[in-house]
Amino acid sequence: MSLPSTVQLGNRSIAPLGVGTWAWGDKFFWTYGKEYGEEQVAEAFNTSLEAGITLFDTAEVYGLGESERIVGRLMKTPIAQARETIYIATKYMPVPWRFSAKQVTEAVSASLDRLGVTFIDLYQIHQPFSFLMSQPTLLKTLAEEVKAGRIGALGVSNYSASQLREAHGTLASLGIPLAVNQMQYSLLYRKIESNGVLDAARELGVTILAYSPLAQGLLTGKYQNSTEGAAATGARKMDARFKAENLEKIKPVVDLLTSIGQKHDRTPAQVALNWLIAQPGVIPIPGAKTAAQAAQNAGAIGWSLQDEEIEEIDRITRAWR
Repeated sequence: MSLPSTVQLGNRSIAPLGVGTWAWGDKFFWTYGKEYGEEQVAEAFNTSLEAGITLFDTAEVYGLGESERIVGRLMKTPIAQARETIYIATKYMPVPWRFSAKQVTEAVSASLDRLGVTFIDLYQIHQPFSFLMSQPTLLKTLAEEVKAGRIGALGVSNYSASQLREAHGTLASLGIPLAVNQMQYSLLYRKIESNGVLDAARELGVTILAYSPLAQGLLTGKYQNSTEGAAATGARKMDARFKAENLEKIKPVVDLLTSIGQKHDRTPAQVALNWLIAQPGVIPIPGAKTAAQAAQNAGAIGWSLQDEEIEEIDRITRAWR
């Protein structure tokens, strides 16, 4: 299967891979400021741009706004301004104390200020919570932001199939398309294939932005051998998937990715990402804290798995659907 060099997201054409920036500036879940800092993040940013990757996904809650600030500073660096236009996606968190349209508008303004821009390419609702504000009110307010020219495209995140259909219908009645549903999706978490989300997205023409596409690094293979010093840190310490019994369970998957990768001179992670890119309407957004991680992610594009390899990977990971 030959993969496209670009895909359409909203009204923009971008590489079929993005960068998730949850770990940029986050000291609660991640080890920002200890094991890595803005210098390393800047190198990851530059390496991604040099590889033609321009989509950077952040959120107002990542690092309590620091991730947006970092992205904003990086967009003003010479290398960023010399490259093609960067595609910035961020997210609004519908917390209980936001109950009016005015507070939604203020949240958009705050993200614009932290990013240092006057326009956000893609603005997403981080969770399908309603609390004191209904989904129609939230969506209608954001639709007005699109019409006002402060947002290019609207998306949602973590929406079920029914929630996705409702959001799509509300926006359609306002003449605004729903661009994405950002969901957890990897070879070790394929639930969107069995719970109707992927089918609904394809039916409605909604792109899936796949977060955690490497299952928090499990698909890189580096956690299979603890003697290599790849002990779980940061948010991974709280994740049961990094316990020895689960690492043993996923070993056949990592072994297959390694074997296939050797045929293409690629790593297991690059094979796992390439498999996702081969799924119609899916754009993976792996995280990258360093230049080395960004370079590894970028190695997932520019080549294609064979059809029989895609099917073999599908078969061995069906248990995670």
